[in-house]
Amino acid sequence: MFKRFNTERPNTSTPNLAPLETTKAAKAEPKAAPKAAVPDKALSRDEKRRIRLMEIRMQMHRRLLENLNLGAIETASDTDLKREISAITADGLADTGTVLSKDERLSLNQELFDEVTGLGPLEPLLKDDTINDILINGCKNIFIERAGILEPSDVVFSDENHLRRVIDKIVSAVGRRIDESTPYVDARLSDGSRFNAMVPPIAVDGALVSIRKFKQEKLSVDKLVSGGAFSEEMAAYLQAAVSCRLNILVSGGTGSGKTTTLNALSSFIDNNERIATIEDTAELQLQQDHIARMESRPANVEGNGEVSQRDLLKNALRMRPDRIIVGETRGDEVIDMLQAMNTGHDGSMTTIHANSGRDALVRVENMISMSGVEMPLRAMRAQISAAINIVVQIKRLQDGSRRMVSIAEVSGLEGEVITMQDIFVYQINGTRPDGTIEGRFVPTGLRSHFAQRFEQWGYGLPTSIFTKTAAQ
Repeated sequence: MFKRFNTERPNTSTPNLAPLETTKAAKAEPKAAPKAAVPDKALSRDEKRRIRLMEIRMQMHRRLLENLNLGAIETASDTDLKREISAITADGLADTGTVLSKDERLSLNQELFDEVTGLGPLEPLLKDDTINDILINGCKNIFIERAGILEPSDVVFSDENHLRRVIDKIVSAVGRRIDESTPYVDARLSDGSRFNAMVPPIAVDGALVSIRKFKQEKLSVDKLVSGGAFSEEMAAYLQAAVSCRLNILVSGGTGSGKTTTLNALSSFIDNNERIATIEDTAELQLQQDHIARMESRPANVEGNGEVSQRDLLKNALRMRPDRIIVGETRGDEVIDMLQAMNTGHDGSMTTIHANSGRDALVRVENMISMSGVEMPLRAMRAQISAAINIVVQIKRLQDGSRRMVSIAEVSGLEGEVITMQDIFVYQINGTRPDGTIEGRFVPTGLRSHFAQRFEQWGYGLPTSIFTKTAAQ
């Protein structure tokens, strides 16, 4: 039997400008008839209640800013802060003669607490572990992804300025900025979630925000197997591949689970090895003790101080790493990554955006070509085929499930063509009435090109896991 795996805020809103004095010609023009207001009866009871609560929240938030000692927020405990917010809110409701139910009052106090200490309306979404992505298209259109399916959220911001304040609070916390001169930004939340924002003028209908959440609980290989991401035989093969220091390229589309797979594969790395990780935004959650984590840095307002992934990769080669893991290869750093794989840093791993294993190698070729390095096609492909040993393809299927649809080995170069062979594939059998994809993981029947290496390292796999049965 084969070895089993074992993994255990500054407010940047622009003030309203006074309107310019109208000209005499303009004054002479007849005024357009005012637009008819939407009748109150057109609004549902829930919509009326939501609008009323939002108005009350805005009033109480202004009252908090006037009465709360903002300088003491960082030192005050959550209990004391909630008590103070509750007292200020109670006085405000009494002064305005507003009556709320107990549940509404508790919800209002929690929203105000989140506004003062956290990210306002985003806090309940960030705390919901069933949500994977938060997508904001302007202050009123917020969508969430659960189990790979997008659905609208009932959470909204008061207005565009409210959304911009939350964005500024996030980016200022990590020393970055976003404005008309730099209208987009990548950042990382305190819990490790990936944050991307774009603001006008390049965001036409209001600020655009994307938050990719990362669960605090690390998904182990056991959990991915039990969840149907890949089979037990594939896990055993990948354990042998990582332990025997083969270079692995994890390929897939956006949101397919590349980073999750890379985190899981890293659990097979020996704890005594020194690992250097290089990322644009730190997302990897490796489980070893000896990790040197590095993160790139964009240029400042003056255009200076940029530190690219390629700069970090060059420096990492001087840090005596046993393995190098690049969170995502998307530019000219691919050249240094391939050189590292070819010059003694066996067992390195990275991810890439591609639709198939073959497309992943084509993308590597394209990135080398666009880097400006003059290299004959055959020499380029020879370096790729020598550096990359295994391509793992991840895909998000129509029903939202994420599957490892193939594991392919790069077996060499024939003429000017890089040869590959699939070892395992995901075979789709059909779709159930509820839209769920039916399929299974099957071996292709081809024996691993690295079988001898596995045996030399003590990870000999039985030929039975590569054998395609009659039923398959």
